[in-house]
Amino acid sequence: MNDLITRVLLVEDEEDAREILSFYLDTIFDEVEVAKDGQEGFEKYKKSYEENKAFDLVLTDIKMPNKDGLSMIEDITILNENQKFIIVSAFKDEEYLFKSIGLNVISYFVKPLEVKNIMEILKKVKTKVLEDKSKKEIQEEIISLNSTYSFNTKSNLLFKGDEIINLSKKETLLLKALLTNIKEIKTKEFLKEFIWNDTNTSDATMRTVIKRVKDKIAKEDFIVSKKGLGYIIK
Repeated sequence: MNDLITRVLLVEDEEDAREILSFYLDTIFDEVEVAKDGQEGFEKYKKSYEENKAFDLVLTDIKMPNKDGLSMIEDITILNENQKFIIVSAFKDEEYLFKSIGLNVISYFVKPLEVKNIMEILKKVKTKVLEDKSKKEIQEEIISLNSTYSFNTKSNLLFKGDEIINLSKKETLLLKALLTNIKEIKTKEFLKEFIWNDTNTSDATMRTVIKRVKDKIAKEDFIVSKKGLGYIIK
């Protein structure tokens, strides 16, 4: 869990609040990016999201020039409906806070900012972020092949329920090849290159490896031959 990187986007137009918040965010999270208004915040978020580096948390003020915090939150939510937010607000912003209900806002910081309150909330948020990321990482390691078999991409083990199915090195490479872009049919040439690093490997040798695996998963075979095209997992 300690190896997981936590990323935060801070969007705040007031310089003093921006400096205070960025300082404390830096003491807790691994990476912190800062924007001075909602428009810049959205642009930074969009760029990062498109680079597959989404933020775990967006901390934003409400009233800002160019684009207010709620408008930015709505735009970000269109890109990523699961994004979590913390809002920074003044007591007089009750109307805006009411409008934020249902927008994945998990907490609020009220101005003037209280350091003790900020640190307690941020530590709790980081703990939750790491727990969620760890669970997601574990889930992504396991690929369900059908109701009977699953494959762990980290350990390279095939399971029938809780039972490990023993595979040879070549048999394991066959499954890994078929799991690459799982919805695509894999040609004989692709499989030979992946498994033996040699497209000149004979068809008979390749069919032998495929048959050995299919014999081991006979209870609910998931390797399908597409005549003239290749093989796919279904």
